[in-house]
Amino acid sequence: MKRISSIDIVRGIVMIIMALDHTRDLMHIQSIAQSPTDLSTTTPMLFFTRWITYLCAPIFVFLAGTSAFLALKNNDNIQQTRSHLIKRGFWLIVLEFTIVNFALYFDPGFHTLLFEVIASTGLGFILLGLLIKLPSKSLGIIGLSIILLHNLTPLIPFAEGSIVKALLSPFFGPMAVPLGSDRIFIMGYPPIPWLGILLVGFASGQYFFLTDEKQKRTFTLCGIGTIVFFILIRMINVYGDSVPWATQQSALFTFLSFMNVTKYPPSLSFCAITLGIMFILLAYADGISSSFKRILTVYGKVPMFYFIVHFYLIHIITIAVLLIQGLDWSQLEFATGTFGRPKGIETGLPLWAIYVMWTILVVLMYKPCQWYASYKEAHKDTWLKYI
Repeated sequence: MKRISSIDIVRGIVMIIMALDHTRDLMHIQSIAQSPTDLSTTTPMLFFTRWITYLCAPIFVFLAGTSAFLALKNNDNIQQTRSHLIKRGFWLIVLEFTIVNFALYFDPGFHTLLFEVIASTGLGFILLGLLIKLPSKSLGIIGLSIILLHNLTPLIPFAEGSIVKALLSPFFGPMAVPLGSDRIFIMGYPPIPWLGILLVGFASGQYFFLTDEKQKRTFTLCGIGTIVFFILIRMINVYGDSVPWATQQSALFTFLSFMNVTKYPPSLSFCAITLGIMFILLAYADGISSSFKRILTVYGKVPMFYFIVHFYLIHIITIAVLLIQGLDWSQLEFATGTFGRPKGIETGLPLWAIYVMWTILVVLMYKPCQWYASYKEAHKDTWLKYI
């Protein structure tokens, strides 16, 4: 089956924006000590530098589900698709705790084990593979139910010290678990809420078989409807996010409070606004200029390659910046989860410089992504198909 250009274009947009977030995470002068969405310390520019990147993970996971649906339709073999999804899921989990975790911390001792979007997607693929015989409509209903209802799980009255709560909590919410005296496991992307997004993405794959006109109309209506739903549920301010919005010292900061939705775990409000924007992007992706479309497609075709390589590149640049700023190699701290940046010493770059470094990074990634897309196309039947 021919590649669907709108998926590659939107995924390319996501990969480019994602690099901004990771550049800010590792290199911004305030990233270690302050949250960019803390309204008491942030600025509007810093807030939206972080907020725009909220689009990345849900779109990445949604389109992973969509790609699984398209693969199933392409080979028309449930058993083969199930086997591929399960194998790929395990590969992604292994990648997360080895290559990706090392890229993030540069810590050969792996003192921090972080369960993030790659492992969560991997576990989602495994579960999808086990459920693949269910009709796509049923999987979509399951996924939508998870998105709509998982915000209720904190209200379940588990007994104090309940074993059931201890077992279920990591699947629904973020948490940190010490592993001995000097290691820690962090559940950053609890898998069940993200599974909901993956399943809805899988069920939505059918829309890509509509005619161009119907597809555009469908995605536009889905996008507008989902964004309107976000506005309504956020205005009611009772359900849909663990952090209600509140009137602030100015109209601008009140708006920031309204938009300050919860990503960990992805709240109903978070899913509604990010996926609503995604549907609009899918509806109009093919309408952008051919040259811009060609550039975005290069990044969108190889998301996993881009994800891994760009992290290593950002971290190498971060270390170079620290050394240029006068730090000695012996001062760098890799086992503390601060990306090498020592605590108690001001390091990093101002926000304007983060945008410069981000632009340089994206440009540097273009040719490698172009090469890898060609290489992977020529080696379709190797282990590369699992990543």
